[in-house]
Amino acid sequence: MRKILVIGAGKSASFLIKYLLEKSNKEDLHIIVGDINIQNARKLVSDHENGQAITLDIFSNQSRKDAIENADIVVSMLPARYHIEVAKDCITYGKHMVTASYVSNEMEDLDKAAKNKGLVFMNEIGVDPGIDHMSAMKVIDEIRSKGGKMKLFESFTGGLVAPESDNNLWNYKFTWNPRNVVLAGQGSAAKFLQEGTYKYIPYHRLFRRTEFLEIEGYGRFEAYANRDSLKYQSAYGMENIKTLYRGTMRRVGFSRAWNVFVQLGMTDDSYHLEDSENMSYRDFVNAFLPYSHTDSVELKFRHQLKIDQDDIVWDKLEELDIFSDTKKVELKNATPAQILQKILMDSWMLEDDDKDMIVMYHKFGYELTGKMHQIDSTMVVKGEDQTYTAMAKTVGLPVAMATLAILNEKITTPGVQIPIYKEVYEPILEELKNYGIEFTEKDVPYLGYNPLNV
Repeated sequence: MRKILVIGAGKSASFLIKYLLEKSNKEDLHIIVGDINIQNARKLVSDHENGQAITLDIFSNQSRKDAIENADIVVSMLPARYHIEVAKDCITYGKHMVTASYVSNEMEDLDKAAKNKGLVFMNEIGVDPGIDHMSAMKVIDEIRSKGGKMKLFESFTGGLVAPESDNNLWNYKFTWNPRNVVLAGQGSAAKFLQEGTYKYIPYHRLFRRTEFLEIEGYGRFEAYANRDSLKYQSAYGMENIKTLYRGTMRRVGFSRAWNVFVQLGMTDDSYHLEDSENMSYRDFVNAFLPYSHTDSVELKFRHQLKIDQDDIVWDKLEELDIFSDTKKVELKNATPAQILQKILMDSWMLEDDDKDMIVMYHKFGYELTGKMHQIDSTMVVKGEDQTYTAMAKTVGLPVAMATLAILNEKITTPGVQIPIYKEVYEPILEELKNYGIEFTEKDVPYLGYNPLNV
């Protein structure tokens, strides 16, 4: 049997492993799922005759190398920073590799070695990045095949809570790694193109520069800019495009409230707070406010951030119980971001019967025969439960489909790559329709920058 090694049995791996196991008899597959906690792997393998759960510590060189050498192809569902050691072993032992993560500089440096060995290193094949690339390139290639010239491309994705499970004032719950949510947007200014001009939004302004979007049947959303939209200008072959923008979607009002944490410094992960384990949530908040021997923490907070008592933002903050003097941080030597994450996890974790939702929205503006046109493309996917979430579905299924396609030599172009070519995106997008992952495309009046009318 052909052996597929899946490293990591976290939240995004459920649909991936389920898909591969369902295909295993027909495709002659043996699925080996390795995780530092073997119980996570056993839960997803679920005693399937073609599945095997193993304990795999990626920091144990021998354990990692033995598992990779024994496989025909390797899927890494680890946090992005750990892919590189797996990738190096895949080069050494001549194994194809698939990840859902962004291509790092270290991964890109392995491109030549992968090509020399005829290995496919497929990255960015989850949802965002992944489905966004594939669905965008499908429409872009269709526009170009008609002779159209791309002038505008905007792409937005949100991992959100489904409307039927939306029961807090923030209209948000954690549907993926909470740490990544807390740290979102940090590291560099957001960069994009707007009407031929380079634009930059520094982190401290990011959540006050939003735009609104409407999705039929699901209402209004807002979006803030991703860190670097410009890196896809070359990848998508859009060197002459006028507007290029990628953003993250939330429900309207989320960003204004989240900006409070940014302005106070609560999302900072660069230093540690003394005696953090003995702090109450109230102590944590007060640590960022001026001293006063008369004013309460709440009064100082509202004054410092200029929040009125009847402002919905204030209601959102109180809903999180951040002013509690009985709830304790209980994290030793913690950063502000780590403490904020713990506070939010009290309120924003999915309940047993909650469902999540992935929303994606593309805008394509193009010129054809002297006229400007626009296509809007939207996708909404809801989860089934806490194990088989929309996030796991939209991340895991494309990864699984690409893995099988590489194994069956339907994807053969070697090297470090992302799914922007027809040999990758056409069959995967078509198969995803069978799982309810499908885009609705419609022509709309062009609303973007129109150089013909200047």
